[in-house]
Amino acid sequence: MPDDIALLSAQDLIARYRDGSLSPIEATQAALARIEAHNPALNAFILIDADNALAEARKSEERWRLGAPRGRLDGVPTSIKDILLTKGWPTLRGSKVTPRDQPWDEDAPAVARLREHGAVLLGKTTTPEFGWKGVTDSALSGITRNPWNPERTPGGSSGGAAVAVATGMGALALGTDGGGSVRIPSAFTGIFGLKPTFGRVPAYPLSPFGTLAHIGPMTRTVTDAAILLGVIAEPDSRDWYALPPQGAGKSMDYTAGLNRGVKGLRIAFSPTLGGHPVDPEIATLVAVAANRFADLGAQVEEVDPDLPDCVEPFRMHWYAGAGALLSGFSDEQKAVIESGLRDIAAEGASYTLLDYLAAVKQREAIGVAMSRFHETYHLLLTPSLPIPAFEAGLERPAGADQGRWVDWTPFSYPFNLTRQPAASVPCGLTSAGLPAGLQIVGPLYADALVLRAARAYEKIAPFQMPALEGVAP
Repeated sequence: MPDDIALLSAQDLIARYRDGSLSPIEATQAALARIEAHNPALNAFILIDADNALAEARKSEERWRLGAPRGRLDGVPTSIKDILLTKGWPTLRGSKVTPRDQPWDEDAPAVARLREHGAVLLGKTTTPEFGWKGVTDSALSGITRNPWNPERTPGGSSGGAAVAVATGMGALALGTDGGGSVRIPSAFTGIFGLKPTFGRVPAYPLSPFGTLAHIGPMTRTVTDAAILLGVIAEPDSRDWYALPPQGAGKSMDYTAGLNRGVKGLRIAFSPTLGGHPVDPEIATLVAVAANRFADLGAQVEEVDPDLPDCVEPFRMHWYAGAGALLSGFSDEQKAVIESGLRDIAAEGASYTLLDYLAAVKQREAIGVAMSRFHETYHLLLTPSLPIPAFEAGLERPAGADQGRWVDWTPFSYPFNLTRQPAASVPCGLTSAGLPAGLQIVGPLYADALVLRAARAYEKIAPFQMPALEGVAP
């Protein structure tokens, strides 16, 4: 168990609240101390509400004293990505064009569930403008930096959430993932991140990027992600895309069966997902991690899913979403919006309806291909990303002959097209001390199986968090 309270898991915090050896006030104070010490250098938060967090922690302490905790997360310090509506706080979505003078009187479904279960909300984490790219910087909040090396990006668009979790600025974080935005920063910062099956976590309002966008947990342990998923997957009538609840009642306990292991499973390992170049060090770390599943009793085979082209249908969906988003802004507002977002929106606005419908059919073909693939294989393993974290403040690696963030994230966005659950598990460090990630992909609705496989790996290869050496306090 870590000596530093700020690095305790949510599971450990709850256990210590229950036996009286720790108070939610102490845990919240520890998280706030971490924020005070490291947020100025790393820029994980755009909004911090210490007074409210401590007030909620005091209420939680009293509930625990009376033996009547509110729910599964009572007193656990948690952050919310600045994409999700949060009552009482502005949700600016990383953009200067979002009007601040709004009531801010509604919680997104996942945020509402956190409140119902007693979580202590610390603040809002940084995101690029409207979550449009795979790194985290914006004119509104500046550049968010990687705690393993502040000169590097933590990825995005849930970069602030990843940095908060990796550094003990809260045990739990909510992220969103429309093309890798949970898994990319999880891989770059060495934490665990899960993109659940689309619809498993209710969303409101729906993302501008439509059915590509998922909401998921970002944590330091797999068990914490399972606990958090059980909370945020509870139903909400505002999302008519939402899946029916799993398990008995309105929620499912995703920790049940979490330690069953992977013995007997048939697992596919695709090192390049059809030929995408991968940094040699990342390739080696991921291959070693994939082979560990054989040690755990699974049958691991190196095989590609042989997918149809994913780049163009994803680009068509993503850019069209951007085009629709910016169509609601005036020319004066558009002039303030980041140029890269304006560029993809302009391209998206040029698509015809027939172009878009053709992309929908391509997406369907990709989904069918993966469904058939999973008739043979329980899980698919790939790299989470083909490269380690690069220079902060850039959309893509310096000198790369690539156009947009989609070009260096070939392993993540295909599974937004297919709506499947996919997680990034930390699987070691490069010679430069930067994390690598292994992606675990499951068939539709098999969120529990993905968590189970991730937990099996975590047990034999515990996750390492950054030492924060060289990060200015």
